[in-house]
Amino acid sequence: MKHGQTLRAHFVEERLDGHVDDELVDVILDLVPAAKSIACEVNKAGLGDILGVTGERNTSGDEVKKLDVFADQAIIAAMRETGRVCGMASEEEEEIIAPSTLGESSRYVLLFDPLDGSSNIDVNVSIGTIFSIYRRKSKKGPATVQDFLQPGSEQVAAGYFVYGSSTMLVYAASNGVFGFTHDISRGEFLLSHPKMKIPTRGKIYSCNEGNSAKWDPATRRYVSSLKDKEAGPGRPYSARYVGSFVSDFHRNLLKGGIFLYPAEQPDPRKAAKAKLRLMYEGNPMAFVVEHAGGAATDGSKSILSIEPSGIHDRTGLVIGSRDDVEEYLAFRSSWAESA
Repeated sequence: MKHGQTLRAHFVEERLDGHVDDELVDVILDLVPAAKSIACEVNKAGLGDILGVTGERNTSGDEVKKLDVFADQAIIAAMRETGRVCGMASEEEEEIIAPSTLGESSRYVLLFDPLDGSSNIDVNVSIGTIFSIYRRKSKKGPATVQDFLQPGSEQVAAGYFVYGSSTMLVYAASNGVFGFTHDISRGEFLLSHPKMKIPTRGKIYSCNEGNSAKWDPATRRYVSSLKDKEAGPGRPYSARYVGSFVSDFHRNLLKGGIFLYPAEQPDPRKAAKAKLRLMYEGNPMAFVVEHAGGAATDGSKSILSIEPSGIHDRTGLVIGSRDDVEEYLAFRSSWAESA
């Protein structure tokens, strides 16, 4: 394993060492052409009729951007053509997506958010594609819903592509987390970040403080403490938030820190409402961060332990450096004891 190694050469070594099997590698590699085409369209945004909304809303109630549709269809078409998966689920699609006939014998299912952060497309902020891969539970034929409804701890691989100043692939499997940067001149993803580890504690917090009135009191108290130089180690923290989850997560993975999107609970007498999708955002990013030495919680339990009830379940999410997440949980515990 060396800096500048191609993605394919890296997977040859990973196969030989028994960290991934051929079929799983092929699933990840099949995502690459789709990601390249998405990156190309993202880079042309503003030059053609690709910006703006379609007039429809997705399963989360968000306005569908034209690039959302392009990215969704690019991934579906790529995976159906090769037949590497027995089924797919997309954040943009209400129901699970049937495979091609070729894919019915595959052992894997794929879940993906085709274009996370798409509300930032029009203002040229980095966005990304998130993916999650599980082994099917059923024996044969097209995947069933139950093949997808597995806790995040059952993922065999997960990761994301980020479309920014460069296009990067970051993926996690049993052997850790690896980052590859797309070299446009060669048309290859090259190893740029081997064995990625998130710092144990960071200096950055990422959250939409405009929602703070809707947070639970413990979360408000914790975020306030991050800005108080007397409140704990390394204070005050720096606020960094662009509203593109992939971008905010990627920065904190490299530099350390904590990202918070808690469930909203302005009235303690009513159930909290979460925004992020468990299967398309929470689980894959929790898988990546835990393999990099970090942690992820919904505020009371590990994200990866949650048993999903539907493919579009939502969750609160606090994710990042392990010491930061543990300190956040300590604030919640302390608040609960004093209440």
